[in-house]
Parts: sequence; structure tokens; C-alpha cells
Amino acid sequence: MVFPSPGDLGARLLLLFYINLAAWEAGSGQVHYSVPEEAKHGTFVGRIAQDLGLELAELVPRLFRVASKGRADLLEVNLQNGILFVNSRIDREELCGRSAVCSIHLEVIVDKPLQVFHVEVEVKDINDNPPVFPATQKNLFIPESRLLDSRFPLEGASDADIGTNAQLTYRLSPNEYFSLTVPINEEQVKPLGLVLQKSLDREEAPELYLVLTATDGGKPEQTGTVQLLITVLDANDNAPTFDRTLYKVKLPENVSKGTLVIKLNASDLDEGLNGDIIYSFSSDVSPDIKSKFHIDPITGEITVIGHIDFEESKAYKVRVQVTDQGALPLSGHSTVLVDVVDANDNAPELTITSLSLPISEDAQPGTVITLISVSDRDSGANGQVTSTLTPKVPFKLVSTFKNHYSLVLESPLDRESLSAYDLVVTAQDRGSPSLSATVSLSVEVADVNDNAPAFEQPEYTVFVKENNPPGCHIFTVSAHDADTQENALVSYSLVERRVGERALSSYVSVHAESGKVYALQPLDHEELELLQFQVSARDSGFPPLGSNVTLQVFVLDENDNAPALLPPGSGSVSGSVSELVPWSVGAGHVVAKVRAVDADSGYNAWLSYELQPASGGERSPFRVGLYTGEVSTTRALDEADAPRQRLLVVVKDHGEPPLAATATVLVSLVESGQALKTSSQTSAGARGPEAALLDVNVYLIIAICAVSSLLVLTLLLYTALRCSVPPTEGACGPGKPTLVCSSAAGSWSCSQQRRQRVCSGEGPPKTDLMAFSPSLPQGPSSPGNPRQPNPDWRYSASLRAGMHSSVHLEEAGILRAGPGGPDQQWPTVSSATPEPEAGEVSPPVGAGVNSNSWTFKYGPSNPKQSGPGELPDKFIIPGSPAIISIRQEPTNSQIDKSDFITFGKKEETKKKKKKKKGNKTQEKKEKGNSTTDNSDQ
Repeated sequence: MVFPSPGDLGARLLLLFYINLAAWEAGSGQVHYSVPEEAKHGTFVGRIAQDLGLELAELVPRLFRVASKGRADLLEVNLQNGILFVNSRIDREELCGRSAVCSIHLEVIVDKPLQVFHVEVEVKDINDNPPVFPATQKNLFIPESRLLDSRFPLEGASDADIGTNAQLTYRLSPNEYFSLTVPINEEQVKPLGLVLQKSLDREEAPELYLVLTATDGGKPEQTGTVQLLITVLDANDNAPTFDRTLYKVKLPENVSKGTLVIKLNASDLDEGLNGDIIYSFSSDVSPDIKSKFHIDPITGEITVIGHIDFEESKAYKVRVQVTDQGALPLSGHSTVLVDVVDANDNAPELTITSLSLPISEDAQPGTVITLISVSDRDSGANGQVTSTLTPKVPFKLVSTFKNHYSLVLESPLDRESLSAYDLVVTAQDRGSPSLSATVSLSVEVADVNDNAPAFEQPEYTVFVKENNPPGCHIFTVSAHDADTQENALVSYSLVERRVGERALSSYVSVHAESGKVYALQPLDHEELELLQFQVSARDSGFPPLGSNVTLQVFVLDENDNAPALLPPGSGSVSGSVSELVPWSVGAGHVVAKVRAVDADSGYNAWLSYELQPASGGERSPFRVGLYTGEVSTTRALDEADAPRQRLLVVVKDHGEPPLAATATVLVSLVESGQALKTSSQTSAGARGPEAALLDVNVYLIIAICAVSSLLVLTLLLYTALRCSVPPTEGACGPGKPTLVCSSAAGSWSCSQQRRQRVCSGEGPPKTDLMAFSPSLPQGPSSPGNPRQPNPDWRYSASLRAGMHSSVHLEEAGILRAGPGGPDQQWPTVSSATPEPEAGEVSPPVGAGVNSNSWTFKYGPSNPKQSGPGELPDKFIIPGSPAIISIRQEPTNSQIDKSDFITFGKKEETKKKKKKKKGNKTQEKKEKGNSTTDNSDQ
């Protein structure tokens, strides 16, 4: 006999649920698939790559992978064709139990850039489980006195499937005593049971054997059976009954043991033992219920004896019975439905996946760092979670799906400011009291080479004494790089350039790692006063960054050059001077002048002269100027003086220790007539070629002006070109040139004033040129009353300006020519008196400064001046080895054109002067007519 299932209302509700679920899935924007349970390995599920909009070629490069909670091996993706297929057996009942909807949530993750997709795969139920009864046989004891329509409850079968596959129909084997009743709903107000249709007669049938069959609604259908053994007992007419057939109770989870759930109430109309009742669980109650609840057999109180967890089971269905103590005990049955109320007893759980660390400091905002998922086992408000990020950092949480977040970069990073961030992600539910969970995340910032090495200052000044040993350490440069590791590994090198004719690397070197600067060779102050160069510091990053620092190495002068004596004139030997002095000269007569130069500078080049005492302690009638070197008489000569005097003049500098040179002055005392005769011959020889030399002077002046003009024009052009190009390595530039040319009737000069210049590779500084020619003849000059020259051309421009102040510092370069060659003097301070006395010169100033003066000196101490129309015997072009020599010859003599102007080195000029024709008388006369010697101003 088949009974139709009364579950039509349940089927309608289930259909409505599926419709709502489909509508939700359509609006979620995610990819959904379905697959039947128990599908074979390799069963096609869907083209997941195509549905997600991914190209097949980029699956492997972008590290396509699928993640799933729980068992991750149920489904797999073929990376060759992008198909999602079944990898292992899927059992819906094992996976989701009795849940109406069963789905597998997949997270599809790809990198470059990091993306995450959510895929839902619904597992469809198949009818793979038959109905199962709690036992294969059930024993029933029914008194024969039971009335017709008496009900005897039975435990129904259960089916692990869902939906139609779990809709059961029952069929009872044919018999004449009992019929079958089925439950109307899940609450089973009228549970499955037997209904007595015909009175039992123990004597006729003491035992009955029935078969109860349960059939599900699947295709193909499956069945389950149970054997019913009914034993007919003798009469106990009234069975105990409960006051309710169904009890409903709400029980909070996590209640303590001993908590009262409910107290049952039953009664029996019989008396005596047949009316004494005992409460108990039904025989078919599961062990799980017995482990959590206890029923008192006397009072009927149900109490908690185990842990009640809402997440484990949301409800418990407890079947109870009451039995009397009659000889033939009768029982009554009821059901207690216990609903478990959720409590906020589960904190949220945080899971971090796909951690991309460290992050580069040049990462763009929006870069995904990691994926974070949050879950809470509670339900309702207790399971609603809010995630926050602390402290305030340049990161933020972006929600990508329900309880799924991405940690992304919000603002730019700077490793030099902060190299690592300690983040705390907090997940907090909305329960009361609220529970929270935190996870700490350390985000390291990877360095990028974005900082160049930096020096403490842009320029360093170093002082090094000359004549240093080769390879000595003179300075150490140090640069700091704010980056780390190889980006902060600094190496040093020279910025190569030319220093004059040589490469910078021949002077100095720098250690690549320590930054120590070494002098590779001894430095010479006379050759190089300032060495300016740059050191480059570069890191080892990619691309490498660098910076430069400027080093100014000043070479300090040492007293390593002794004074050098200058020859007084042609034909003389260096260091020896021969002079004829009349016996009639008075005190103060200048006999000779010792000239010397020192290649050093400052005090090391300041020279002083002293006369070495004669042997025997005799007092010499001569003395020497302390700073002028002029040998003069101290008294009138008398017969007691030796006719030949040998004077030794010691020339010393002021260095430490001082260096000296000795000059010998041979003085011959002669009669006045003999001295005048010699002087006349010299004068005649000098005036002879005067007429023939007039035209030569004109051509010579024109030639000198042309050469000087060409030189000035070249310097102007060079200055303009240098000024048009931005300076790169130091500041070196010539001063403003000045060209002054007067007529032949007056004096003329061609000069170039320059500012002090520091060489850093451009070559030696330019020097000055100033030449003087005499005016037209204005008559002979008396030797006894020397004529003073025009003050306007006697001094340089800077000296004329200093005449109006109490102290004068002369730095302009002036060329002075005389019989003994150029005389180089250091800048001096002198009082601006109208008539300075000879030999009164103060110590030099500007020691260590490359400021030279070439001047003409006139004064009472040098009565012998060049006469009108006379020329100096040579011109020197500073900055060039060439020397222009001029020699006058008598008017009627044969003139050798090559003797007028001679170009050559200074050393060759000295040799030529020794080879000039003439005798000592002629040389003395030329010396007397030459330009007055220079002294410090």
C-alpha cells in the first residue's frame, strides 16, 4: 500500500528558495558553475579562463592558480586550455551535509598585476543514498486490550540526499491489524506510526511480523526497510500520556552543565503500579543527544550535561517516552525540539595570502601588497565583521568581495624616511560584547637608488708644503649616500683634466674606496702655486648616481732656492764686478750695484746684502746698501787705501734656514784724468751711432707697437671667447687689457694689466708687457746734475695712485730693462715721501702671492740716468722666452742688422752678451747710460 507524501508545501518553498538563489547569483557579478556529485575524474565543469576574460597564453606567465577553503584538490584547471574539471570524488553529503545549497568557493589568483576572481561551483545532488532506518528490526509490545485507532509511533527513515531525492514515501506490508500514518511536516505533530484497525487477540495471534518500506523520490528510486516484530501482551488498559505531543525550547549556547532545559509532564489513568510512570529517552535517540542532555526518570526534568555549541548544531530533536510500571507496561511518547540560540563566542579569523614583499620604494599608489580574508563562525550580527588598518600608514584596505580585502599602497614611499612599516589589521564583529582579532604584518621597503652621494661641503681647501715626498697623503674626501647596500657603496675618482701641458693624474690620485688623496710627485711652489681639481663620488646602484667636490690645493713655499746673482753687463762673469773709481770721489759715491734674484716667494725671496769684513780687521772705505745692493764709498779716498780693493758681498734671503750667495766686486782706484778719459771714450763710442740709429729707432718702435697691438688683440679675443663660455672648472680670467701709445715725441708704453690668476689646468697666467722709449733729444745731460725723468712714466699706474696715500701696495706688472737684465722685485710698502733715500726699503708684503713688479727706479741714489734719445739695451716680453736686444753702434760703422734685434732664450742672451765686441771701458759707459736700477717701492 503506497501513501502519497504530504510535502507539497515543502516542495513549493524549496522551489521558491532556488528562484531567489538564482536571482542573487545573477546580481553578484561572479562566475557560477554547477557539477553533479560523484562525477568522474576529468568531468568538464566550465571554461574558466574564457569566462574570466583571461587569455590562455598569459595563464602560465601570470602564475594562474586556484585556491579553495577546505579540500583544494576537488577541482583543477588545465592551464593549456583553461578548462575547469573534476579532479577527485565530490561527495555532496560529506561536503555540505543536509544544507539545501552546496557550493565550492574558489579564489582564482593571477599576478602581474595581482588580480583575484571569485568562482562559485554548485554541487548538484544525485540520488546516491537510499533511505536508512535507525535499526533493521524494531520490537513493539502491544497489549491486547488496546483500543481501536490506537497509535504506535515509529522512527522514520532518513535520506542523506536533499530535495526530491530525500522525499520519502512509506509502505507497510499487507496485514489486517494495522495501517500506516505518515507525518504531515518536519515537526511531525503526528509522527509516523501504526494505527490499530482491528482488535488484537493474543490467543489467536501472539506475534505479528510486518515490513515497513521507505522509498525516496529520486530517479532511479531507492528503498530501505525495517522489520517490525509486534508482540501482543496481556492487558494494561491505559497508557501514560504527555500533556503535549511537541515541546519547543530555546537554549543559549555555551550554557553551564546542569542547566534545566524543560520539565516534562505526563499522567496515567491507571492506579497502583499501572499508574506509576517513568520518564526516559526513546530507544532510538542518538548517542550525541544522550551525551548532551539528561532526563530525570522520576521528575521528567531534562538538564544539560555536555557542551552546547550553535556552530556544531543549531537545533536538537529529542524524543522522550513515559512508561507505567504495570505488569504489561504501557508507554506514551512526545518530542522536545530544542533551538540553540547563538552567542558571540567566536572571534573573527584573519587569513593572509599572496604576500608580495618587500615592496619597492618607487611603487606606484594602488599597488596590491597582499590579500586578506576574514571569517566569523557566528551568525547574524555576531558574524558581521568590520576590518580596519592601524596605525596611520601609507596603505589602505580595499574590499574586493564579501569579507575579502586587498592591502594596497595609498601614497608614495621613501625608504630613507622609514624602511619598514609594522601594520596591524583588526577584524571586529558586531556582537555584544564585540570580539576582535588582529594580525600583524611587517612591510619592508626595498631600496631604490634615488640618492646621490653627498659631500659635507662643496669645496675643500688644502695646504701642502712643496717638495713633499711622492705618494704622500694630503687629504681625505668623504661622501655619504642615504641609500643602502650597493646603492650606498661609494667609489671615488678624479675628474681628469689638463694642468698646463700635463694630465691631472700625473700630480694626484685618489683611492677609490677610502677617498684618500695622494700627491704622486713632489710639488714645486715655483712651478705650481695652486692645484684645483674635482673628485667624483659615484655609488654602485643602477643607474649609478654621483656628485663632485672641488679641492683647492695650495702649494706652500719653502726656502729651497738660493739667491742667484745677475751679471752686471756684457762681458762680465756672473758673481764678479770690476769697476774703476777715481781717487777724488767723495763719500756716498755709488761704485757698483750687486743684483740678485730668488726664485722663492715672500720672505724666502726677500734679499739683503752685507759686506764681508776685510781680512786683518782693516776698515773698508766702502759699504753696501742693506736692500739695494749698491756699493758706495763711506768716506773720501786717500793714499792709505789700497789701489785695488776686493770686496765680497754676501746676498742672503730671509727663509728658514736662510740661503746665501757671494758676489765679488773688484774696485780699481785710478786718477781722475784716466777715469775721465775712459769715460770720454765710452761716451764717444755711444754718441757715434746716434745719428744712424734714429731711423732704426722709428722702425723699432713701429715694430714693437705692431707686435704689442697684435698681442693685445689676441688677448682681447681670447678673453671674449672665455667669457662667452660658462666657467666649468674654477675662475681664471685675464683682466681688462689697456693699450697706451703716445707719439714719438714723448714716452710710450704698451701694457696689459691683469688680475691675479689661479691656474687649474688652463696653462700659465698671462704676464704684462710695458716698454719705454726715450723722448726726442733735448740736449746733453750733465753727469753731475742728473735730470729727473717725467714722473708720469716713471711709475706704474698703481704706484702713481699709491703716491697719494701713506702706504702703497704695488701689484701691477711693469717691465724694467737695464744693463744687467730684468730685475724682479716683490711688492713692498714704502712711505710716500717726495724724495726717498737710496737703500731705505721696507720688507716685502704679499708673501706667497704671485704679484711681481717690474719698475724703473729714479732717485738721488742713482744719479746716472738714461739720456734723451737713448734706448735700453733690451726688452723682455713676459710670459715668453724671447728677449729683444738693442745695441747701438757708431754712425759710420758698418751695422750688422742681426745685432739690432735678437730673439732667443734668456740663457742664450747672457751668452751673447759675453761675446759682444768692445772693451771694459765701452761696457762701463753703456752701463752708465742705461736705465737706472730698480729697487723696492
